[in-house]
Amino acid sequence: MQLIKNAKILVHGKLVKRDVLIDGKRIVQVEESITSEVPTYDAQGAFLSNGLVDVHVHFREPGFEYKETIATGSQAAARGGFTTVLAMPNLNPVPDTPERVAKQMTLNDHNGVVHIAQYGAISGDLVSDTVSNIEEMAHQGAIAFSNDGKGVQTADTMLQAMIAVAKVNKPLVAHLEDDSLIHSGVMNAWKQAESLNLPGITGLAESTQLARDLVLAHATGVHYHVAHVSTKTSVELIRLAKLKGVHVTAEVSPHHLLLSDSDMLTDDALFKMNPPLRTSEDREAVVAGLLDGTIDMVATDHAPHGAEEKAKSFLEAPFGITGIETSFQLLYTKLVKSGIMTLETLINRMVKAPIQAFNLEASASVAVGQSADLALFDLEHSTIISADQMASKGKNTPFIGWKVFGTTLVTWVDGQIVYDHASKNN
Repeated sequence: MQLIKNAKILVHGKLVKRDVLIDGKRIVQVEESITSEVPTYDAQGAFLSNGLVDVHVHFREPGFEYKETIATGSQAAARGGFTTVLAMPNLNPVPDTPERVAKQMTLNDHNGVVHIAQYGAISGDLVSDTVSNIEEMAHQGAIAFSNDGKGVQTADTMLQAMIAVAKVNKPLVAHLEDDSLIHSGVMNAWKQAESLNLPGITGLAESTQLARDLVLAHATGVHYHVAHVSTKTSVELIRLAKLKGVHVTAEVSPHHLLLSDSDMLTDDALFKMNPPLRTSEDREAVVAGLLDGTIDMVATDHAPHGAEEKAKSFLEAPFGITGIETSFQLLYTKLVKSGIMTLETLINRMVKAPIQAFNLEASASVAVGQSADLALFDLEHSTIISADQMASKGKNTPFIGWKVFGTTLVTWVDGQIVYDHASKNN
């Protein structure tokens, strides 16, 4: 058993002091004051939350271990306060068969320090027009299905995938990208692209596929989840689809909430991600969508790369930004402390909504009987985001040097400490 003393937890939207007693993997008591002769951690008034949930991460193993491994990725997750993550299938080999899904899940369990659920690929090698064996992959434990990193180019492939995924009652997660509209673009097609003399990617590459998919989702009844929403038009389409009864959920990444293409002043590939940073109007639209629930949740799209890769020019560097270690800090600082969003809403978008949408076993409240997957955050003191302190192999983020509040102090998974900010081992 162990006791967390003097923590603050959210109760009806307000922070209140509570002690929390853990026995094994479960919370067994939550009271204003608990006295027990067990190992005790003094939270000193820090904010205790359920562990955060990220439905969109890339841990790169197998195939790209120089970018990230399951061990380093999950350690980065723990450092960010995440206790459950969903790993995308763009690996080598791609988990596009039941056997590969089972093997990947075993690898995740063996090497991870947080709970790692695994996506299966919609179609072979993420690009085939032939839909994978969805039923058997689900039977092996695939949490959902996606070709993340690649847009499904043909309507019939998407239709057949939706039919198959609907039968197993899992989410189908779409990376929206019409290849015919990309034209070798590397950033948003707008004034800043012209200023930097870089080829642009129109927002239509996202929204036209979304419109197609929403019609197909309505016809099939599948749970359709939109990855990394980035445009105002996409927000409007999702809002309308929800009103029409389409079973659609959506996520937005921290960088699309906090940055726009106007922040890109030079040819700096740390700002290169897919979808790209859009206009200020788009950024305001995704923030508004997250606030009103059109966008259900935050997901980091944690995408680590090697330092040499991201040191290249915008034209040559890979798309991708890390985010799992910095997302809560950034969003608490820029959205909650600024008064745009309440802490309760942020936790809802980073814990409750993903648990509900993906039917996860994780706990959504600090309460008796719930699993002891917890994170303790320092909301009072600021720190500077530093590459030297990151657990991820990838340091590819433009947020290095930002002043933030909300540092993760401790993360527990199944009642065991997997990250301790004060420990010299982290």
